[in-house]
Amino acid sequence: MSPRIHLPSGWVTFVFTDIEGSTRLAQLLGPGYRPVLREHRRLLRHTLAGTDGAELLTEGDSFFLAFADAAAALTACLTAQRALASHDWPTPEAAPRVRMGLHTGYAEPRDGEYASPEVHRAARVAGAAHGGQVLCSAATARRADPLPAGASLLDLGLHRLRGFDDRERLFQLVAPGLERRFPRPRTADAVAHNLPTQITSFVGRELERAELSGLVETYRLVTVLGAGGAGKTRLAVELASRVVESYPDGVWFVDVAAVTDPGLVAFEIAAVLGLRPEPGRPMVDTLVEYAAARRMLVVLDTCDAQPAASAEVISRLLAGGRGVRVLATSRESFGLPGEVVWRIPPLSVDPLPDGAESDAVALLLDRTAAARGGRPPDAAEQADLRRVVRRLDGLPLAIELAAARLRVLSIGQLAERLDDMLGTLDAGREEPEPPPAEAGWSGNQQDTVDLVAAAAGVSPPTPATRAVQRSASERHLTMQATVTWSYRTLGVRSARLLRWLAVFAGPVDLPTVQWLLDDDPLDPLSVLVDKSMVLAEPHASGSTYRMLDPIRAYAARRLVEAGEEQTARDRHVAWSRHALQRAHLGPDGRPVTLSLYALDPLAGELRAALRWCATGGSARSGLWLAGGLDQWWRERGLAREGRLWLFRLYGRIAETGEVIPEAELASAYHMHSLHAGADGEFAEELRYSQRAEGAARQAGDLGLLARVLAGRAAPLVDMGQFAEAERVCREVIEWAHEQDVVSDALLAIYNLAELLWRRGALEEAAELLGAARPVEAARPAERGRRSVDMLLGMVALARGDLVAAHEHLLVALRSRMSHGYLGRACDTVNAIAVRCALGDDPVTAARLFGAAQATRANLRATPGIYGPYWLDRQAQLRRVLGDGAFDAAYGEGGELALEEAAALALGVEHPDLGADSLRFGTTDAPAPRRPDQAPDPHPA
Repeated sequence: MSPRIHLPSGWVTFVFTDIEGSTRLAQLLGPGYRPVLREHRRLLRHTLAGTDGAELLTEGDSFFLAFADAAAALTACLTAQRALASHDWPTPEAAPRVRMGLHTGYAEPRDGEYASPEVHRAARVAGAAHGGQVLCSAATARRADPLPAGASLLDLGLHRLRGFDDRERLFQLVAPGLERRFPRPRTADAVAHNLPTQITSFVGRELERAELSGLVETYRLVTVLGAGGAGKTRLAVELASRVVESYPDGVWFVDVAAVTDPGLVAFEIAAVLGLRPEPGRPMVDTLVEYAAARRMLVVLDTCDAQPAASAEVISRLLAGGRGVRVLATSRESFGLPGEVVWRIPPLSVDPLPDGAESDAVALLLDRTAAARGGRPPDAAEQADLRRVVRRLDGLPLAIELAAARLRVLSIGQLAERLDDMLGTLDAGREEPEPPPAEAGWSGNQQDTVDLVAAAAGVSPPTPATRAVQRSASERHLTMQATVTWSYRTLGVRSARLLRWLAVFAGPVDLPTVQWLLDDDPLDPLSVLVDKSMVLAEPHASGSTYRMLDPIRAYAARRLVEAGEEQTARDRHVAWSRHALQRAHLGPDGRPVTLSLYALDPLAGELRAALRWCATGGSARSGLWLAGGLDQWWRERGLAREGRLWLFRLYGRIAETGEVIPEAELASAYHMHSLHAGADGEFAEELRYSQRAEGAARQAGDLGLLARVLAGRAAPLVDMGQFAEAERVCREVIEWAHEQDVVSDALLAIYNLAELLWRRGALEEAAELLGAARPVEAARPAERGRRSVDMLLGMVALARGDLVAAHEHLLVALRSRMSHGYLGRACDTVNAIAVRCALGDDPVTAARLFGAAQATRANLRATPGIYGPYWLDRQAQLRRVLGDGAFDAAYGEGGELALEEAAALALGVEHPDLGADSLRFGTTDAPAPRRPDQAPDPHPA
């Protein structure tokens, strides 16, 4: 330093500068480095020392200056950075990237130099900066007034400078012509991570968190896969926040979603780690070299935005150093060696074994309380909460959006509106307007600088590029945006398959998907599974595939927009008809005994097909499907649902004028009559019975007419006209024998046998049923009900023959439970209860009565002709046991599921094994009596 230079005293602003990566730049340029260094010095002397700055030291590529005025120092640094950026260097790689640091403190010069800790603090501020960046301390920021025109100071927060115990607040000089975005300052912060701070609490997922944590400890690359909105990012961040102490070199979060070019993935990771591009060297090489000797966890979020580039960088990182681990989130896997793919499940929707709420309900409770100003939902809303989370398939984003709707809706109202899922969840969140075209660029804090462009000294990102980045950051604002993020990456075949799969209501297997498309779906289906838009669920019999309901709602909307809904849904209806037909056939294609359990997994699909038939498809196909569900509806206590579907189909016929053959109308009306009777609507039952008869007579089908006529007695029985009902049954059976269609009149035989049992004509009833047994056995759709055995058991009870009753009733109960006839099984359980009461086991009888009544109440089924008989037997049992014992046993039975009650009934000891068995005893059997005849209250 020249002795003639005047050094300021008092409040002095110290400035340090140097070239970032000067050693590598010298190696790169070789002999060309000296002229670059000389030109760099000339520019800095002209702009820094040539102002009010006193140059104290120049060594190599470093400058040390002192200013009496903080504002002048900042102005000089700004001018210097602009001069460096605008200078015409030999090549873009030769441009030196200079970092500058300023600090203001009280100092007095001695012997031409400053011996003060403030100088060291200024040096540490400069050491925290990156090439092209100007940092200053809070002391400088306070005294830098006025700032240069158009400039501002960006608060970077508190940082711990190396060698200092306190924390220093650092500011970045922001102005036109300067770069905007830099990695975090190079400071000695105690906690080495940049994990985003979460605003809301993390709810549930204890098992998933433990499982994922174990994988991250064991494997170096773990990919969390899941659909958009499944909670991948939140779980990864929560896990990473708990293992920060395990990684001495940090846990670093990198959001790949905002990267607009594959070549920038390495730059994004490098920026987070505090690395800058080195001239003439690939960024990934710099990244690998930095990570090689470090032990750190890198959390790469939303890698599906740049899957190939992410995979390449991950591969290089893992190969370059053993201490690096990667936890990635994506909607598709990378396929890298050593990768462990962990699919994040939806939140559980079923209550926990200890009775606690499921994770999905707990999340909705938490967010609902927040949406309502801290007020939790009422206890009365619990059932609706469970309905909502089940409809949303436990998808966290959908639950968060649903909670926001609860500011204006009750939970019940929200549950009712979820048929339009996307419209309800996204209400009030309109797509943002595109920004106006920009005439010139001006920085703001959200701008993402293209680091490659910055390294080359070209323009910042265009408005179009920033629009893509905005779409990435806004992808979780609505369900529509979330799914669109994945949908736009699909090819033509995969996108079409996704749309067409929306017609299914639940999981489907590969042959079903093939039926839908009439093409091999394996390739596009694999793409959808890989991108987590379809979930593959392996089973021993083969994998099934399903979409979460929010994704299905999106795909259904796309199906309509593509003009494919009519074709796809008609194809689904055809598949539903095919599936119903298969339920009646064995592997060899021949009819087998109908099991209603075979219809249970089809119910959702058949309802979806019926919905289309009633709104946009063929009502005739809908009537056919309804006929296939006839017995299932009645045996599951859903007769009212069956009636409602039929009413909707009648409305569709009136709307479209579709011609329905009389035979098919007759079958529909006959079914409607049976459903109305099961639902207690006896006037409607009679009306549709009459309509069915009229249509059947016009159709001219004798078998159909026999089936319809056989049902004429049912409304008469329900209205108490037993004699007239018996007369009608006899007429129908006689006519059926004459026309040789007696097998189609089986219902009339059953009805007549019940009426004969009721009035005590037991011999005739038994003879009638004996003749009907081979007829029933020849009809696959009827024989699983074992109605003949049930009625013979009732006849035996009335006769007092417990052995025959026991054998017939257990045969009937086994068959009914085995084939899914749950409503009829209730009658059989009641009958076995009577057998127990007559067999001196009153407690078991009371339990069985209670179980049967509880199931019948759940099924909303009417007791039918047996109702008074059951009540009479229960009254007798109450007299035997006493009120207290009867109510206790009856209540215990009410707690049993039907399967448990059936097991109890089937476990009743055979009467032959009893000590007083009539079969092996010497006492005379009691004389038969009518079911409606009261027992002798004083037996001998």
